[in-house]
Parts: sequence; C-alpha cells; structure tokens
Amino acid sequence: MRPIVLSIAGSDSSGGAGIQADLKTIEACGGWGATAITAVTAQSTLGVTSQTALDPGIVVAQIEAVLGDLVVASIKTGMLGTAAVAAAVARALAAARPRPLVCDPVSRASSGAPLLDDAGLRVLREQIVPLATVITPNAAEAEALSGLPVRTVEQAMRAGERLLELGARAALVTGGHLEDAWAVDVLVEPTGVTRFDGERLAATTTHGTGCVLSAALATELAHGRTLAEAIAWAKRFVTAALRCGCALGHGTGAVDPLHAWHASRRTAP
Repeated sequence: MRPIVLSIAGSDSSGGAGIQADLKTIEACGGWGATAITAVTAQSTLGVTSQTALDPGIVVAQIEAVLGDLVVASIKTGMLGTAAVAAAVARALAAARPRPLVCDPVSRASSGAPLLDDAGLRVLREQIVPLATVITPNAAEAEALSGLPVRTVEQAMRAGERLLELGARAALVTGGHLEDAWAVDVLVEPTGVTRFDGERLAATTTHGTGCVLSAALATELAHGRTLAEAIAWAKRFVTAALRCGCALGHGTGAVDPLHAWHASRRTAP
C-alpha cells in the first residue's frame, strides 16, 4: 500500500502551490495524499488577491478525522494563515503519535503577499518548530525565524544552527535565493552540516517550488528513507519539476510535479 502523507496547508486557486501542489507531488512520489486545509486564497500567477483563514476548530477536526482513521506515515505543514490556526495545529500535532513532520514555514507567497502575520510567526517558531523532524525554510523564511541575515551558504549554516536551538531536529535551508553560483541547500543537524549542491536553473516557472520540495521530502520519509536520502531525492525531483514547469497565465508559471506522468502519456502507444 502507498504510504499516507497528511498535508496541513492552504488552498491555492491557481493550482500551483499549497494543497494542490502538495497532492500532486505526494501522488507523483508514490504516496496517498490526505489534507487539512487551513486557509483559502484567491490567487493567480500574478499574485494573491484575497485570503481567508478557516476556523481553528475545523482545521483541527480535519487533522483528527484523518489521524483517527488513516495510518498516516508522515505529516507536512505549509501555510497556516493566523496565530490562532498555528496554535491549534501545534496542539493537534503535539497530541498525535510521533511520526516524521516536515515544516515548510510559509510566511509569504512567491509574489510577496504575506501569508502569516508576526504573531503567527511567533507561534510557528515557539510551538511548531520544536515538533519538526526537519524545517525547510528558504532564505527569507530562515531570516524571519532565526533573526540572522541569510545571503550566503555560510549564513544559511548559522541560521540552521539557530533553528536547531529553537528545537527543530534538523533544518534544511534551501538555496534558491542565496548568493551562490550553485543552488546549494544546507542541511544542519546536531551531528554536522551537509551540502546538497544543484545546478542553478534560469527558470521562470518557479511558483510552488517550496511546497513541492517539502511535500516530496515528506513522502520520501514516509517511504522509509533516511533524512539525507529523502532530501537528495526531493532535490532531484524539484529540479526536474522546475525544468518542466508550466507557463500558465500572465505571471510566474508553476513547477510541474507531474512532469514524469505527462511525459509517459506523450510517449505511450
């Protein structure tokens, strides 16, 4: 049976990020995606025009319904929307049976629109990060959580160390926005630092990159891979999804988690 991965995140009406991207990624990586929706956004390739956080009670009810019935192998969190929702999710996760938890600390959309206020960021830092098997911030998110500048690989390492001090068991600071010729993701663990070097692509279809990476990572952990193995696999997966991105609409296109399936459809007899 395919391992079940629970995504706790917001809905993206354009289908490029959030719950929609998570489900595509989980299925593409051989898992079964379950969801707890935290917020609904009205957005397109041009950006977010409106957003509404759901009531914390219904968010928790979704989590409890899934965990009470399905054998969930791993969990990932994405957009939480408000401090109240973040706190409710933290309580639900703390009460759940221990399993891999990937925290994608979404605070802004790729267009720059805020998706979590300062109070919500504090709850994320103080209550959810300590529960995380691994947290996967980009440079801006790592800065917001650690309070340190993150522009270089060395600074990413220091920010990752600060995130461990906050309670995360591991921190993967992604390198898409770092000042380096390569796209270097930095994994910081109590045992040391591991670099995951990758080619820096001149892609314009980048919407959903962080969601796809964290969802792929959560699914590979659900398959039983070690953290380092899961990160290496997820990085290769998101690189391929970037290469095969979809130029949708009039703004920033989206990565394509289902690129391999579409390629097989084109070549099928």
